[in-house]
Amino acid sequence: MKPGDEVIYCLLIMNRRTFLQTASLGTAAAAGPALAAAALSPSDAKRPNIILIMADDMGYSDLGCFGSEIHTPNLDRLATGGMRLTQFYNTARCCPTRASLLTGLYPHQAGIGHMVNPRPIPAYQGYLNDRCSTLAEVLRGAGYKTLMSGKWHVGENRPHWPVDRGFDHYFGLISGADNYWKLDPGRKMAIDDKPYTPPAKGFYMTDAIADHAAGFIDQHGRGEQPFFLYAAFTAPHWPLHAYPEDIAKYQGKYEKGWDALRQERHKRMIEMDIVDKKWPLTERDSTAPAWESVKDKKALDLAMAVYAAQIDRLDQGIGKILDKLREVGAEENTLVMFLSDNGGCAEVVNQGKKGVPPGPVDSYLSYGLAWANASNTPFRLYKHWVHEGGISTPFIAHWPKVIKKTNSFSREVGHLVDVMATCVDISGAKYPGAPIQPMEGKSLLPVFQGKKRPERTLFWEHEGNRAVRRGKWKLVSRNPGKWELYDVEADRTEFKDLAAKMPAKVADFDQQYTAWASRCGVLPFDTLPKAGPLSE
Repeated sequence: MKPGDEVIYCLLIMNRRTFLQTASLGTAAAAGPALAAAALSPSDAKRPNIILIMADDMGYSDLGCFGSEIHTPNLDRLATGGMRLTQFYNTARCCPTRASLLTGLYPHQAGIGHMVNPRPIPAYQGYLNDRCSTLAEVLRGAGYKTLMSGKWHVGENRPHWPVDRGFDHYFGLISGADNYWKLDPGRKMAIDDKPYTPPAKGFYMTDAIADHAAGFIDQHGRGEQPFFLYAAFTAPHWPLHAYPEDIAKYQGKYEKGWDALRQERHKRMIEMDIVDKKWPLTERDSTAPAWESVKDKKALDLAMAVYAAQIDRLDQGIGKILDKLREVGAEENTLVMFLSDNGGCAEVVNQGKKGVPPGPVDSYLSYGLAWANASNTPFRLYKHWVHEGGISTPFIAHWPKVIKKTNSFSREVGHLVDVMATCVDISGAKYPGAPIQPMEGKSLLPVFQGKKRPERTLFWEHEGNRAVRRGKWKLVSRNPGKWELYDVEADRTEFKDLAAKMPAKVADFDQQYTAWASRCGVLPFDTLPKAGPLSE
């Protein structure tokens, strides 16, 4: 590009998006929040506020209300006052999950088939494309105030920041994983459209995200205009950073080890009716040692204690958001949804200053595969893979005005793509037409009302790991590897591979997968060109 061409290109992109929004969503959205607010009718006050809260790298069994020993009273109250969906799915990795959650599409359709590092292929370009619309764009077009606090990670540079994709106000981390106590070199934070650098002292990422989210409710939650708030926390993603007082609550509790922890969680999950007792607990990962054989038990106990402390502080932050919601008198007619972006993470990270234990600013560690195995109790595998351990998330919905059967469970199968459809359904928003791609999901409103939804087929692909789910059947493959077939109604922990016994079912699902992959631009992962570096 010649000097100045980059600016012209950005303006063209922004003008094209504005045109699409104007054509599809109406002039109120295109003219900005002032006109959108003015367009509200008296009946708009009855429309629900929507709060979407997401954790980062948190396993299926890591919340108290899903069988954990970790203290999560605020999320537990949401669950007992609302509904838990026990079969809700993400896409096994942070960037694809965020793309799918925000757009109601499969991640490849939105341009993020892998991560934000760009590739010269539309489905893998590394930022949200112009053939998708975000929750913020759709809801702002319906007169909602759109707010976000937290991790973006679906577009590193302008014009691909939250304020470029429909959010009226934003605070948070544009980039991926980061130090909780400071901003790492090469990472980006922002307030609205301006870069932000946190203070040298008194900053902790989880608290900052929670405080700004609560502040948005305080500022925008008292009037008649409904609001949409997306709070995307980085906890408990590595690095293991937590306050000493939070760590102290858990240090010593994990000296019993990961084997005992998995057994205890599984027992509680059965008693709580989270999982079926006929599903056996998976065996310890073959690469993880038996707890009795490890030497430095205190160091391993500390790692898990810090991880637990991060979830504890996450719950404290969510408490701030919920307290503010009650304070402004908006709790009754606000739909709050909580989920995690992928399963527990088995990645080994050992950086930071040598010899510094997990917790403080100079450490940079992960908790490791064996503890991640416990986080994903009772399932197989982890973040990256599309077996149940990688894609199963705890999901909580709380909406007093609509969810009348409190402390209830739904076994309905849900997916990230359903969130857009749900928000459109309950807000009265109009989802745009062509060239924006049609929504892939179905509204969760019937589920919240205790009803069943028609059976449908869901698909996954991440780093060559593939899956298809329809009804009780799941076809899944670990890259490189053959298809496996499971009856997840009888065997959700994926013990009994039925592929050899049911070749016709495998062939049918394989054909459906191939058609879906072609439609969504999915390519064999090993054939993709090398990802480029993030441009600054």
